[in-house]
Amino acid sequence: MASYYVNKNAQANGDHEVHESGCSYLPNPENRKDLGYFTNCKDAVTEAKKTYNQANGCYYCSKACHTS
Repeated sequence: MASYYVNKNAQANGDHEVHESGCSYLPNPENRKDLGYFTNCKDAVTEAKKTYNQANGCYYCSKACHTS
């Protein structure tokens, strides 16, 4: 299981990116929300969508969940 975070700041396209702990692109602590531990990025993105309607996996650390 890995710890996942969502960026509180939206990207230019409106997506709030979901990152796995240790990602090179993990937002600063003040700009991320802890989503908890998940076995896959799909479940983490689902959790992020409870707060942000438009959430997407990070291209680099959650590529399987990156759709835009």
